Amino acid sequence: MFRNKLFSIITMVALIAGVFAAPGAQAQTQVTAFMQSVAAAAASDRDVAAFYKANGYKPIWTGSGGRDRARRQALLREIAKADDFGLPGQSYETDLLKANMRAVSSERDLALIEVELSKLFLRYARDMQTGVLVPSRIDSGLVRKVPYRDRAQLLANFAKSSPASYLKSLHPQAPEFRRLLKGKMDLEKTLARGGWGPKVPSKKLELGQSGPAVVALRNRLMAMGYMRRSVTQTYDADIQKAVQQFQLNHGLNPDGIAGPGTLREINVDPAKRLAGVLVALERERWMNMPLGERHVRVNLADFSAKIIDNDKVTFETRAVVGATDSDRRSPEFSDEMEHMVINPTWNVPRSIAVKEYLPLMQKNPYAAGHLRVIDRRGRSVSRDAVDFTQFTTANFPFDLKQPPSDGNALGLVKFMFPNRYNIYLHDTPSKSLFGRETRAFSHGCIRLQQPFEFAYELLSKQTRDPKGVFHTHLNSGRESVVELDEYVPVHIDYRTAIGLPKGGLEYRRDIYGRDAKIFAALQKAGVVLRAVDS
Repeated sequence: MFRNKLFSIITMVALIAGVFAAPGAQAQTQVTAFMQSVAAAAASDRDVAAFYKANGYKPIWTGSGGRDRARRQALLREIAKADDFGLPGQSYETDLLKANMRAVSSERDLALIEVELSKLFLRYARDMQTGVLVPSRIDSGLVRKVPYRDRAQLLANFAKSSPASYLKSLHPQAPEFRRLLKGKMDLEKTLARGGWGPKVPSKKLELGQSGPAVVALRNRLMAMGYMRRSVTQTYDADIQKAVQQFQLNHGLNPDGIAGPGTLREINVDPAKRLAGVLVALERERWMNMPLGERHVRVNLADFSAKIIDNDKVTFETRAVVGATDSDRRSPEFSDEMEHMVINPTWNVPRSIAVKEYLPLMQKNPYAAGHLRVIDRRGRSVSRDAVDFTQFTTANFPFDLKQPPSDGNALGLVKFMFPNRYNIYLHDTPSKSLFGRETRAFSHGCIRLQQPFEFAYELLSKQTRDPKGVFHTHLNSGRESVVELDEYVPVHIDYRTAIGLPKGGLEYRRDIYGRDAKIFAALQKAGVVLRAVDS
């Protein structure tokens, strides 16, 4: 109804302006008044002002023609579905906008509505394409550069496109985004049905046990889709198999025993899982850009590194990531891998040198004997000639280096994508840590369980004998830089909710607490958890 009334008001304003204008100047008077009002209303937004200046201050929303009406209708219909995509639907305040549209009584009112619709479009477009939140404002480890679009160009492209089709094109097109949306809908339906039933009241259950706790476990596994319908009251092979599959889908050791860690994850409410999916959707929007036909993806929460070619995983290895201490967490960002260094020297980061090694050498000047002390001219310094006790973390004048060796902290190869955070991927002599379920132990860099195989795969695009090339350099014992013919994008990410290609979701623990911060910020912005009936 309000749309018809707006159309009538627009027509009435045009007619009134024509009746009272001087002969021969009617159209000019009407357009000039509208132009002045639009210019004034848009002045506070540089991009909106630039768009209207470029198009001659002509309306794209409030004109009397069918195209403007189609744009209004398409935008309002699209925003009505905002919650479906994990966006803050109520925050767009379309009810207030509609009320203002119904109250239009002058060209100034019309110009205000015109500019307000453009600002609303731009806000929605940004939220949908590149996220509601600014990552760096949430957590210091979220240093990702978001691929924001040119706002004036968005308006220009929209004005010359089919409105509904263009608005749909704003949605992230990555398959993962669609998988997460499907998972979101499934969880919303689960909430409407009352969840997955009572939690399992036990600390540990295993094969052969029976009783009420086993029944609760059985029922919860059935509700989550890990078991077919069963009436067993004993922890049998079917329950064991279901527990193992659950463990695999949650990054747990698949031993088939429902121990404390497994039961803690089994007892997580669907609402919390849904919150994780909403965060993952926001993270997808932050990375709504071409990732590269070939790229490396590190999921910090999954402790894994993958090489992906044309959306298919061609190599995967376990990883050790930054420890959970606030100053050792791995940051999230994207860059390009340029080369690998075989038989690398470890240039000890200054923070590690002064916080960890300097105190040791102050107690014993020969401590950490595997490291060389290097002065500012690059010369090795004898420890006999240095009184380490005279230095502090602020004035320590030396660098520490570890020469290439099997025991080097970086192992035998590192993979470089030069960045301001001094983060890279590398080998390690500490192989035992890869057997752990939780692998957050480093100072921030990413250690790979299979670094040689990772290198072979990277080199396979530029040589017929990647293994031979790699080992020729390795066997020399000398530090060697091997350039990549084509740089490979590297994306260090953090996903606790992951869509599966065949349907369903996997989950990981929020080891750094970042997702909890993001969800709190999303809620503050107006994103809501919904229960939706089938």
